[in-house]
Amino acid sequence: MRWTQTLIPTLKETPADAEIRSHQLLVRAGLVRKVTAGLYTLLPLGLRVVRKVEAIIREEMNRAGALEVLMPALQPTEIWQKSGRYESMRDVFFKARDRAKKEWILGPTHEEVITMLVAGEINSYRQLPKNFYQIQIKFRDEIRPRFGLMRAKEFIMKDAYSFDASDEAAQVSYQKMYDAYVQIFQRCGLKAMPVEADTGVMGGKFSHEFMVPAETGESEVAYCETGHYAANVEKAISQLPQVSNPKSNTPNLPEKFPTPGVVTIEALTKAPHNVLAEQQIKTLVYCVDSKPILILLRGDHQLNDAKLTAAVGTGNFRPASEEEIVAALGAHPGSLGAVGITTLPVYADEMLRGGEGMTTGANEDGFHWRYVAIDRDISVTKWADLRLVKAGEPCSVCGQSLQIRRAIEVGHVFRLGTKYSEALGALFLDEAGKQQPAIMGCYGIGVTRTMQAVIEQCQDKDGIIWPMSVAPFTVCLTPLNITVGHPVMILAEKLYQDLTAHSVDVILDDRDERPGVKFKDSELIGFPVRIGIGEKSLARGEVEIKVRGGSMILAKAEETVSKVLELLKR
Repeated sequence: MRWTQTLIPTLKETPADAEIRSHQLLVRAGLVRKVTAGLYTLLPLGLRVVRKVEAIIREEMNRAGALEVLMPALQPTEIWQKSGRYESMRDVFFKARDRAKKEWILGPTHEEVITMLVAGEINSYRQLPKNFYQIQIKFRDEIRPRFGLMRAKEFIMKDAYSFDASDEAAQVSYQKMYDAYVQIFQRCGLKAMPVEADTGVMGGKFSHEFMVPAETGESEVAYCETGHYAANVEKAISQLPQVSNPKSNTPNLPEKFPTPGVVTIEALTKAPHNVLAEQQIKTLVYCVDSKPILILLRGDHQLNDAKLTAAVGTGNFRPASEEEIVAALGAHPGSLGAVGITTLPVYADEMLRGGEGMTTGANEDGFHWRYVAIDRDISVTKWADLRLVKAGEPCSVCGQSLQIRRAIEVGHVFRLGTKYSEALGALFLDEAGKQQPAIMGCYGIGVTRTMQAVIEQCQDKDGIIWPMSVAPFTVCLTPLNITVGHPVMILAEKLYQDLTAHSVDVILDDRDERPGVKFKDSELIGFPVRIGIGEKSLARGEVEIKVRGGSMILAKAEETVSKVLELLKR
């Protein structure tokens, strides 16, 4: 490809609406252009990168035995109603109506569609296992599209769906996809960390996310540096010991005491009360499906919304308003507790189990209870892990301190079980002739997000540093004199032909620009190898080979191709 025959609109200035470095470089390097918030056009270089990522994904998916299909982006609402997700995912749907006023959904994902396909085509255990995948555009109504391709309303995704006849076979399928993902991200040049994850609205038994560590990431990962444990903070647990007073210090009954003006955990830790935060019970009032519940945590802990979703079985909850709290408990926030409460469900965090000598609000403004014993004084409806882990807490596997850092999610694998196959009729006859629901898994990779994640991880002050596997062009030929018939241009044309003959992706910068402009653009875009051909160096029979982010190599003109091929094999 010749530079003047394509479109690479590089920018010197940083776009005002680009918040993070990778988003800035996407635009400045001429890879994408914004249409409106959450919508981008992939320009020629950006599309070349995406196609290379897709090629890697296809190779690894095919190697793992998956079958490529292409499902419609437009989906009927009926199948979402059958699966039970029409309501739970309504906030992300883009909907349309046809001329008959029938409602349709632009697909945010394809579990329902693929399960309907299998329900109609597979009816025997002999036809299993099967794994189908596609690479296609998805549509999600992001409430706050941001960070370029990281959180967009329309994006390219690879989604795969496995169907098995037994739990053991389903685990084999899951592991194949897990292993394929490890290979995919390694080949894309990404350092991606697999972590345990929450299943969210997808449902299912368990899942893993593939996270790229980055300070600009929207997720947080808790991990042990020994490598024994890693999980999204939505899922993470620790070995934090419970804190409770000895039984001998707890009277037979709790004691009410005045706490005028004390409405926070911190205020209760100060004189004259001096109650440690870990000896306090934090009481939260939430409305779940419009009905109030109480949530109990240790005073020094924070609620994890994802864990609460798992505990109550729905994501349809919110903090209660002050008016709702007073109506339910007769007191204002800061004086709330669950002692003696039997009319509301009480969800308590596991770290409170067996706690004694605790202090909590008395449901009377300006008063608290002390000497509270959880098992004696509070009727707990359900015990659950509800807390958010914190850095420094001991790893649940080895006891070493957990670290927490931000990361970008680029892939997610789910063990779904039979949620969708039962709802949508993906049934098969087993060896005994009995009808069974297929056991499913689903596996997603954000293709356009992966491209931006590579930029976020592979860059310096001058621009992008593309891994060779996904670079838009591997080699940039940069003649500093483009006059037809000049020795510099003659050599450039010859090298272009020779490298192309060796199946090297080459772009010839044939623009009539100053050397500084050409070099800066090459660094900004991030071509892995640049071959500079100038009159002075050529007079010595040499060219300059510059590895992006590395050193300059002087090579004999006649050895240029062999030197470049050697570099590309590394």
